[in-house]
Parts: sequence; C-alpha cells; structure tokens
Amino acid sequence: MRLQHAFISALAIMCLAPADARAQISDDVVRIGVLNDQSGLYADLGGPGSVTAARMAVEDAGGSVLGKPVEIVFADHQNKSDIGAAIARQWFDVGKVDMAIGFDNSAVALAVEQLAAERNRIAIAGAVGSTAFTGKNYTPNEASWVYDSYALTTSLAKSTVAEGRDSWFFITVDYAFGHSLEADATAAVQAAGGKVLGSVRHPLNTSDFSSYLLQAQASGAKVVAFANGGGDMINAVKQANEFGLAKNQSMVSLLIFISDVHSMELKAAQGLKFVTAFYWDRDDESRAWSKRFFEKRGRMPTMAQASVYSAVRHYLNAIAADGTDEAKAVMAKMRAMPVNDFYVKNGHVREDGRLVHDMLFAQVKTPSESTKPWDYYKILGVIPGDQAFRPLAEGGCPLVAR
Repeated sequence: MRLQHAFISALAIMCLAPADARAQISDDVVRIGVLNDQSGLYADLGGPGSVTAARMAVEDAGGSVLGKPVEIVFADHQNKSDIGAAIARQWFDVGKVDMAIGFDNSAVALAVEQLAAERNRIAIAGAVGSTAFTGKNYTPNEASWVYDSYALTTSLAKSTVAEGRDSWFFITVDYAFGHSLEADATAAVQAAGGKVLGSVRHPLNTSDFSSYLLQAQASGAKVVAFANGGGDMINAVKQANEFGLAKNQSMVSLLIFISDVHSMELKAAQGLKFVTAFYWDRDDESRAWSKRFFEKRGRMPTMAQASVYSAVRHYLNAIAADGTDEAKAVMAKMRAMPVNDFYVKNGHVREDGRLVHDMLFAQVKTPSESTKPWDYYKILGVIPGDQAFRPLAEGGCPLVAR
C-alpha cells in the first residue's frame, strides 16, 4: 500500500511539473540545417537569404524551445545530389542535425528525404517542384512548404489555353524538376483542349539558349513555355527577347521568383503571367515581415525564403506543443496544427506532407505600372489551396494508398 501511495504521489508531482521539466530534446540542442545552393544559379532565390530567414524565425521564437537553444547551420549542395546527400548524411550521423530544410533542387530533395527517413530526422522542402517528393517517394518524416509542378502549371496552363493560346512548345531543364514541370503542364494543356507541338531539354546552368530558341520558333507554337528556373529562366527569357520571339509567340515561365524579375528588370520580364506562393507587397503583415528581411539582406524576400521562416516557426511551435523533438512525433504535431502567419493563411500539412495553401495568379508589371522599388507584381487572382494542389488520391503516395 505504501508503495502504491508513493507511486501515485510521484505521478502527481510529474503531472504538475512544468512542461520543460518533462521535455525530451535530444542532445539538449535543436539543430536546423539549411541546405541549398549558396553560390550558383539558384542562390538568389534561396541561398544565403534562406539562412537569414531561418535565423529570423529562431530569433522570433526567443532563440530557444522548451528551454533548450536552437542552432542554425547551413551548407552549399552545389546543385549536385551526391554532394547534398553526403552533407545531409554527415549532418544526421555526426552533426546531430534534427531537421534539414530548403534544398531548392528536386534531385537533392529526393535524396535527402530518404536519408531523413532512415535516420529518423525531418526534411522540409522549400522551392522543390517534383511531385514525387510528396508522391511516390513520400516518407512520414517530410513536408513540402512552397509549391510543386502541379500547382505551378495547372491553373496557368488552363487559363492560357482558354485565352486561345492553345499550341505549346517546351524548353525544359533536364532533371527531375524540369521533367515534372513539363509533364504537369502538358497534362493541363491537353485537358483544356490544347496541344503540345514539341519540347527540347537543356542541361542545368545553361548560358546559350540559341539552338533551343530556334527550335521553339520553328515549331510555330503559339506559346513557348520555359520549364526551368533561376539563372536558366533568366537567361532563356533575356535571349528570347533578343531573338524577337515575343513578336509572334507568347512566352510563359512556369516558375518565377521576384529575384528573377529583379535581375531581368521589368522591361524584359513585363507581361509574364505565372503562379506564385507569396508576394511581399500583398498585405500589411507580409509587408512588415518583408521590410525586416530587407533591412538584413538589402532585397525583398522570395517565396522560398519566406517559406523557410514559416516552416521553421511551425516546426519549433510543434516541438513546444508536443514536448519533444523526436521526428515522427513532431511531424504528427505539424500535421495536426494549422499554419497561420504572414506567408500562409489557414494552411494545413496534408497526410502526404503537402502544405496546402492558397496560391496567387500574378503578372509582371510594365515599367510604367511600377511605382516604387520592388513593385513588380500584379495579383490577378487567388487559387484556393484545394484547387491549386494535386488531389491527395492522385498523388501516388504509398502510405496514403494503403
């Protein structure tokens, strides 16, 4: 009887103890690794700016969670999946990193998500277009926070075909991201009654697009669609303007970041229609955070950089709510908790890891329409999250299929 009383007393004391006293934080530190292109063609859209955003999220959380410090580390994967995988493996096995975020390259993301699952760590994708990340390659330890190729292409292709521009030619970057963009855009064009006249693929980080542009011109397609991003998209659009492509054909970019428009300048980018997850000047909350970011970086944030802040804050909130940084428990809590911040309103992490949120249908302003620095976008409409992203049942996620 005395033993029973002692057990009940100990249980009561434990239940009354503050959450921090019962918290389980591995190694007494929560480590977050930002893994992306720090110096190449995708560095402007993510790169050092994503590291800044992650640090801002930690600062706004008070620098700690459950009384334990939060550390940010970062590395450059150089857009090579083997290098990205090696860094992630070292982080998880030796560096005791709990969560890797960013990637901004589909091939790297697909490699890291498998490692994270094997090591029971978390992988959160930023600017990653491959639908396989939350589809056939899905693991319970990951989430995708910005877009995928379905969200970027489907609404855009349907609206373009509806305007009468119903024959397409693709200039596509030759790796998982470009392939996924082209495949989803092709499906949307054909579903809307349009047709694809051809496509050509180019290596990542291409400087000369002349041969690809000549093939696009010769196709006679009404639309030349660029299924690439970052420096590749910038070079392709600039050279297309030099070739006079826009005189007889419409140019569509399936992925645009505000950093791209800034690099091209409005004269070259004006009129491009696209789908985006975020615009700094959308409302008071987005403006306030973006101005803080601008003070640190000297430029407005991209959707990838804004998403890193959002995902890190949500991750830390989930740890605080669940009392542990154990990966599967944290992911379950992240799926259970809504996402509400300057980046996403009423978002939720779906069973397949997809953060479902509204997307914006936008167009690049003309120079005369822009009234202030970084005033680059016109928001044409909002695409509700349940329409923007691929239905869960169609994703091919093996765990959902069961």
